[in-house]
Amino acid sequence: MKRPVIVLTGGGTAGHVSVNEAIIPAFLERGYEIHYIGSHEGIERDLIGTGHPEVTYHAIDSGKLRRYFSMKNFTDPFRVGAGVLQAYSILRKLKPVIIFSKGGFVSVPVVLAAKLARIPVVAHESDVSPGLANKIALPFVKHIFTVFEETLSYVPSEKSSCSGAIIRPELFEGDRKTGLRMSGLSGDKPVVIVMGGSQGSAVLNDALRGNLQTVLKDFQIIHLCGKGNLDESLDQTEGYIQFEYVTEGLPHLMAASELALSRAGSNAIFELLAVRIPMLLVPLSAEKSRGDQILNAEHFKKLGFAHVLNEEDITEVSLLAGLVDLAEDKKIIISTMEQTDATKTPEEMANLILSYRTNS
Repeated sequence: MKRPVIVLTGGGTAGHVSVNEAIIPAFLERGYEIHYIGSHEGIERDLIGTGHPEVTYHAIDSGKLRRYFSMKNFTDPFRVGAGVLQAYSILRKLKPVIIFSKGGFVSVPVVLAAKLARIPVVAHESDVSPGLANKIALPFVKHIFTVFEETLSYVPSEKSSCSGAIIRPELFEGDRKTGLRMSGLSGDKPVVIVMGGSQGSAVLNDALRGNLQTVLKDFQIIHLCGKGNLDESLDQTEGYIQFEYVTEGLPHLMAASELALSRAGSNAIFELLAVRIPMLLVPLSAEKSRGDQILNAEHFKKLGFAHVLNEEDITEVSLLAGLVDLAEDKKIIISTMEQTDATKTPEEMANLILSYRTNS
């Protein structure tokens, strides 16, 4: 008997892929054949195409959705159109019972093609305010789940609900001793994990490294600096370890960490909340983004889960002061974190998604 098919899509950043990665095992356990539609060169191709052999990856053309002027704004609509035709052909062949879209520009042609093919789509929005891809997708989706309750004010009430964050179970399986062994740190000072997102953050990297020796007087550092951002001159620095990007070992590195210095992407901050790591958040500035990270960071600050240092105010001195203040408030923040559980397991999320599938 042929297994039912489910299609996942989303890409551009690790945040648009990590939720899909979390729910893949839940669908496999239910006997679904899983296909993923992503871009030719996005991070989703590496994370899914090579990292999940149990999933069939399909690459399509897609255009980036920009809020600023670029000559590519004139050519990318044609790439989106080509992507719609490619996705439509894939969907007609696979005949999935449902599509789950995590957003990102590659999801737009998939959602449009799904409408043409009359296949239901369920979307997921991680940030306080919806991203442009999900805004475009809204008229064509059957339902959209949000992480933040506040997001419901931005989307149609008749087709939206707050599911909370989806947390990978393996995140809770991290071992501190293993993490310290992986990082080569002693742990005799507070360990700070520095996370700049899947592409890394030049702002965080420069501010940290510019004052590294002073920071290391009070802290030890696990630095996830992003692809191509390793600094070989710091390789033998005591109390400091750098990685471009970590996947399988991340739960152990987080278990070894007592504090976090991070951008304010939704998936990252909810994972830090889930494992009770107080965080100093440096959101992308409004000049560099649509302001979603600023809203995320301010929300977490209001709830007592984080301190916030605006990108415009970050210096080598203010960064160190922010970490010291965070360390002083560590116990209070952890106590506040322990009073919340706004999360869904992958199994629970899979059930919600499948409730909108076709009967075929």
